[in-house]
Amino acid sequence: MKPMSLFIILSSRLLFAHDGPHTHSHDDEHSHTIPVATNFNNEVKITIDERYRYIESNGIPDHKPGRFPNRGNPNSIQPQRHRYRVPLNPTKAANTVSAMRQPFGVALNGVPFDPGTAEFWRGDRRSGWNYEALSGKINLGLDRHQAHVQPDGSYHYHGIPAGLLQRLAAKHDDKQMLLVGYAADGFPIYGPMAHQDAENPDSPLVKMTPSYRLKPGSRRSGPGGRYDGTFGKDFEYVEGVGTLDESNGRHGVTPEYPDGTYYYVLTDTFPFIPRSYQGTPDKSFERQGPPPGGRGRPPFGRRPPPGQGPPPGGRRPPRL
Repeated sequence: MKPMSLFIILSSRLLFAHDGPHTHSHDDEHSHTIPVATNFNNEVKITIDERYRYIESNGIPDHKPGRFPNRGNPNSIQPQRHRYRVPLNPTKAANTVSAMRQPFGVALNGVPFDPGTAEFWRGDRRSGWNYEALSGKINLGLDRHQAHVQPDGSYHYHGIPAGLLQRLAAKHDDKQMLLVGYAADGFPIYGPMAHQDAENPDSPLVKMTPSYRLKPGSRRSGPGGRYDGTFGKDFEYVEGVGTLDESNGRHGVTPEYPDGTYYYVLTDTFPFIPRSYQGTPDKSFERQGPPPGGRGRPPFGRRPPPGQGPPPGGRRPPRL
């Protein structure tokens, strides 16, 4: 069964699909248009069928973004044609998969979550010394939602989206976990507060903590100097240091999944957005465009047809 194609526009209020495997039907569809402080409105449509959840949007946030261009970011927000697909009933894979070469997932408002940057020490991607967007060591022009804009006009989050959390929190009391989006492998993404006892929905909400810490001592290669959080490689995973696993997630009950599920968590310290998947990411999240001018990404992982791919030589504008 294909997802329903009827597009319903709801103005001046927010309506998102918070359905889990116990609450959805094959006829579910949620769409909305919300005015924000840009020249464009937020538009997102979420549909499901027996196997997948489809998230299509123009990439415009449902909250007031920062000012773009700005001193650290020369790009202007432009509407996109984001089309993502995630498994409706995801399963864990045998091994974790890196999420550093593609968007990790997509928020309920249709804006991508992207943990990586295109900035490397001395511009050498092969070195592996990738600058951290939220390190404070480089100015990427992030707004208060920890987001900024790519050269093609695509707005994307590098950390916790303050405006989205505020919108969602206004709809719920302070005892409910906040679903903020879906990872490319289909598992849900939540805000930083979760139940202290992961399997007990009546236990209090507490802030989740990553199991990463700065490495001790100094870098023996690359830029040298002490490990200070400038680069992703400055951190190491230490099991049990925090409440979350190496993918910044855990298994537990949530409002949308009362029988329990694996879920990811956004945190206010490294890794901020998870850097690996516990499941298998859908191909619709692979970087395949759009070319300069924002013509949009091809449907659900298909290669762009001739004339719609990157310019000659395979070069794309740098990703921030």
